[in-house]
Formats: sequence, structure tokens, C-alpha cells
Amino acid sequence: MSDEASVDRDEARDVEALRGAVVVGVIPDQPSRVLKEAARYARLHGAPLAVVHVDVTRFVTYEDPDGYVHSAPIDLNITGDGDDLMRIEAAAADILAGAGIRWSAHELVGDPAMAMRQFADRIQARMLVVGTRRRGLGESIREFFTGSVAARLAHRQQRPILVVPLGEPLRDDEDLWPA
Repeated sequence: MSDEASVDRDEARDVEALRGAVVVGVIPDQPSRVLKEAARYARLHGAPLAVVHVDVTRFVTYEDPDGYVHSAPIDLNITGDGDDLMRIEAAAADILAGAGIRWSAHELVGDPAMAMRQFADRIQARMLVVGTRRRGLGESIREFFTGSVAARLAHRQQRPILVVPLGEPLRDDEDLWPA
């Protein structure tokens, strides 16, 4: 048997194990509320939980027929420490201990909304869960130029999306853009 056939079988087995999963997008040091809400919905649906982190400092160069994604850094001078996924896995293990669900962590690359959508399509995910951004001038400017991941997901795929608010909500008379 060729290595290629073995990789194809492994990919098919991985996809089958995640079929119908709840997909949650996480970032390092994110409040645990997002992961806890995603776990609750996975448990309610009897589905596995796919914890995904999207490395925005890398982009997809090409994808093999077996689904393996080759990537490269956006800036060749950036040397990522590769630590984010390990930190996310450790935090998820603590938060999900005793939750009674199957879960696994996955690292994607590129644009967060597009990477999550493609991953969700591949595993036929049940739903997507994301958190809101923290408030602040830097985050507001970034969202102005790149758009909200939740909004971009809502317009580019058909699955339900749960957006978990983080931090204190704005008052009705409070301006989104600080003066």
C-alpha cells in the first residue's frame, strides 16, 4: 500500500470522526466563556467539539488532494513560535475536563472566516461558535478594515452561528467608536 493511500484513509477517518461537530474558533487568552458555550451546545447535540485556531500570520500556498494544507508566512521575517495551538490545547483541556464530550484541537491558516467555513464544510459541521472582539480602539479599527468574523461567516455559509459576547455590553447611548 502506498503512503498516499494511507494518508487518504487517515484523512477520511479524521473527517468521519468530526462529522457533525460543533466548531469553535478560539484565540490564545480568550475568556473561557466561548469554549464553555460551545461545549454546552456540543453536549446538547451529542456532537464532538472541534476547537480551531486560525494562524493569521500564515496563508495557504496550496492544498494536496488528500486535504493537507501547505502554508507560508505572510512576512518571511516573522518566525512564529508555534506556541498558540499548544496554549489553546492546554486551556481547552482544563476548561473541558469532565465536560463529557469528545473534542480535538486543530490549527488552520489564513483568513479566519474563510478557513473556518472551509473546515466546517469539510466535516459537515453542525454549527459554528465564535466570540466577539474585545472593545478598544485598536480592535475597532481592525474590525473596520477586516470586518467581523461572525458577520463574514453569516454571509458566506449556511450553518447556524452562535456569537458569544465578551466583556461588558455597550450602553444604548454609548458610541462604538471611542472619541
